[in-house]
Amino acid sequence: MTRILIVDDEFHMRQLLRIYLQQHHYQVDEAENGKEAYDKILKEEYDLMVLDIMMPVMDGWETLEKVRKVSDLPVLMLTAKGTTEDKVTGLTSGADDYLVKPFEEAELVARIQALLRRTQKNTEEDELLKYKGIVLNLSARIATYLEKTINLTQTEFDLLEILIKHKGKVLSREQLVELVWGIDFMGEDRTVDSHIKNLREKLRKAGLEEQIIKTVWGIGYKVE
Repeated sequence: MTRILIVDDEFHMRQLLRIYLQQHHYQVDEAENGKEAYDKILKEEYDLMVLDIMMPVMDGWETLEKVRKVSDLPVLMLTAKGTTEDKVTGLTSGADDYLVKPFEEAELVARIQALLRRTQKNTEEDELLKYKGIVLNLSARIATYLEKTINLTQTEFDLLEILIKHKGKVLSREQLVELVWGIDFMGEDRTVDSHIKNLREKLRKAGLEEQIIKTVWGIGYKVE
């Protein structure tokens, strides 16, 4: 079942959205501020997020910025801030769509359905993640380089998948720990370093001469 995360500090608005979406057979989860939403996204899988802007603790802009560093989750901004400047800011900051309160149920559902169709259309393509001769079969969890199998551990596969999906972005050790091991991981951040070292060596042995995983000193790692 499609899972949607509603993020709004107003209880009655969350309840209204829940009623609308459940009537269309969506599974709904809620967060009353951006921090709670971000924590949920790190631990749970969602298909779409409906995000308010004006919230305490962490507003919608900051939430969107943080979420975009770790996820390509479709985001519908739903807010009373309806100026053209606000809409442009939302869309250029990484939102997929923008709907102004008050709104009609039919338009809300239509926009959500359109975003989900766009996401589902790319699902089959997303099963294969390709980068410079490396192919990750995400469903079978098989890694190859120029059709030669690379024997990766589950953790190494997850690390490589995350780095390629976020290519061009620097991911800190803390972010990698949260994305691979989970927020409750009790080990040290330096655990990432040893896994990156092993991953690099396996890629080299598979024939990949270029060192695609770059160290950003004092911060973490990135794939160009």
